[in-house]
Amino acid sequence: MRLPEGLEAEVAELAARYGEPRQVEVALDDVVFDPLTKEDRVGEVCMVIRRPSGRLIVFRKDFYPPVVLRLLTGGIAPGEPIGAALLREVAEETGLEVAVRRFLAAIAYRDPGTPPGEHAFYTFAFLLDELGGTLAANDPHERVERFAEATPAELPLLADALDQLDDREDREIGGNWRSWGRFRAVVHRVVAEALS
Repeated sequence: MRLPEGLEAEVAELAARYGEPRQVEVALDDVVFDPLTKEDRVGEVCMVIRRPSGRLIVFRKDFYPPVVLRLLTGGIAPGEPIGAALLREVAEETGLEVAVRRFLAAIAYRDPGTPPGEHAFYTFAFLLDELGGTLAANDPHERVERFAEATPAELPLLADALDQLDDREDREIGGNWRSWGRFRAVVHRVVAEALS
């Protein structure tokens, strides 16, 4: 997978520190939905937070279709280091103290019109262990409805539910739920494989 110059150096540094991630390239049929259309981010971090029980934190927002529970993600601003975005997003979205354990995956997405080797968006997934704090979304703009827990073995089931969302446009995501769900399903399957 070819990354932009700045990201390539940082991914190599994170891999040296937290382990070599699975590198996955995904062609999407549609990339016209949030967060892929937002200009305030070059990609996102996926926060795979393992609780002391061994279960993983998942969540849903108040506007999601009823079947959606998913891993936490947060945007990486242009020029922001991936590691800094990871810790900032954990603080904003969970309020927990964590320790980064593994760099699980680097996923690159492209649309049908993007030449091979060029990508529209990136997801960088990390396994983190919860050390303390109280689980709560600290940013009301996130619209978190609730948190839940899932085992690593349940992640493919969450991905299946995301894959089967209705083919329906919605202004909340600036696009189509089915396309959004297929995009969101990818990281769940990749993380499940990385943790198995």
